[in-house]
Amino acid sequence: MKKDKIIYWIATGILTGVMLWSALNFAFNENMKGAFAHLGLPSWFRVELTIAKLLGVVALLLPFVPPRIKEFAYFGFGITLISASVAHLSSGDSVWLEVGHLTFLASLIVSYLYYHKGLEKAG
Repeated sequence: MKKDKIIYWIATGILTGVMLWSALNFAFNENMKGAFAHLGLPSWFRVELTIAKLLGVVALLLPFVPPRIKEFAYFGFGITLISASVAHLSSGDSVWLEVGHLTFLASLIVSYLYYHKGLEKAG
């Protein structure tokens, strides 16, 4: 049980850390406006994505958040990572950039699986 919790928190920490860093980068780094334009995305989407990522991080880290809300956060982060990969590949960015997206997607999957493992043991 302790090993499962450690694995869960490491994977969740990586996932939420990356999403938090990304959201803060979107919000405060002026270069991100150009990056979104490079991907063919409107400027308002950067703001929307920042808010969604912050809400998702809060949902995954707070223990009293209902499981259904956590499911939405996992789903949203999964869609975000897959969409980022597609957007970067479609705009001609390096395939090596996808290593990061796939690593964080793997972290999401591990976190999700161990989250459910913890729910099964608890209830």
